[in-house]
Amino acid sequence: MLPNFNVILIGAGEVNFGSVEGPWNHVRKLKDRLQIIALVDPDVDRAKFALESKSKGDQAASYVNALIAIKSMPCRFEGKDLNILPNSLVILGSPPQFRGSHIPGKDLELQIMEAFPGCPVFVEKPVTASLPEECWRVSKQMNQSNVLIGVGYVLRYLRAVQKIKEIIRENNLVVMGTNARYVMAYEYARKLSWWNKSLSGGPIIEQATHFCDLSRYFGGEVILDSVTAHTVEHDDSPGLLSAKRFDEDLIPPESRIPRLTSASWKYISGAVGSLMHVIALHDTTYDTEFEVYADGFRLKLVDPYGSPTLYLRRPGIKEEETYKFEEDDPFFSEISTFVDAIEARAPKHNILSSYEDALRTYEFTWQIREASDTCIRKPGNGI
Repeated sequence: MLPNFNVILIGAGEVNFGSVEGPWNHVRKLKDRLQIIALVDPDVDRAKFALESKSKGDQAASYVNALIAIKSMPCRFEGKDLNILPNSLVILGSPPQFRGSHIPGKDLELQIMEAFPGCPVFVEKPVTASLPEECWRVSKQMNQSNVLIGVGYVLRYLRAVQKIKEIIRENNLVVMGTNARYVMAYEYARKLSWWNKSLSGGPIIEQATHFCDLSRYFGGEVILDSVTAHTVEHDDSPGLLSAKRFDEDLIPPESRIPRLTSASWKYISGAVGSLMHVIALHDTTYDTEFEVYADGFRLKLVDPYGSPTLYLRRPGIKEEETYKFEEDDPFFSEISTFVDAIEARAPKHNILSSYEDALRTYEFTWQIREASDTCIRKPGNGI
């Protein structure tokens, strides 16, 4: 029988406890082995409510012994010190504005390494909301600590995504271009901070980051100076939204997020990439596609968050090939890979998103944000 696997959760919010769009389920991989031994959140009442939400059903036994932090890092739990046990993992699910920096209050990774030395850390994307250069300093310090760290760019773990990699490899293809389209269903996005780009970083940094990461995964590194972007802003007539379930007047106008961002760039390889992110749909169903082009080939991934389907056009075959991936759960694959690496059942290089690699995705999304900010329509500028 395998021993218990101990997890410390940083953050009692949606990342670790689910949202209206569904749970982020830690249980399926570990099943009865999972023991949530601690929950760290400065809001103790919210932490207690989060644990109470897990007090019934099949997951209850995994959460029943969790200690709650009296305050944020460094941790003390109900007057007790927490000793890290073998087979442990810290899941850092706090908002990005509290990590990725040396600034006190925005340095959770560094505090975790001090409080739980040697413990592997799984970080939610994006890695930060701070300036990229500040986060590179954190990355260097984490590399020196030799701690096992992974970042939640979950789409890399889709079987459909790995099938694209396989087709590229088997046919010796050179990627010519990538095209990403991400249309968000916004009706139930009620968290005010998400709509405030001074807090969340904006929809490219916070949400489309997954597709920016896929773009890098297939196209390679981006020439950052080549990035151009245009937006539809909240006060443009096409940007007026009818199904908001929050009061946007509580956000300063200059901090409100764009409704549409269209960006393009050049890869170091010579290939070209593009992205369109749109906040437009109602209800909860998103509309997402990602395409890769190469000589004779077009590979189109549809609905990666729901029922991933890959459409393939290749030379010499008239009919388009279709690959459906039923029950392709990248969250399971991601956490499974990380746990197997911790317990030495699989090599560490199976972890598909390192902290440093994820930081390059963040740097890329920040460049799109800056490019779009410079082209915002202003009265009298002739645009």
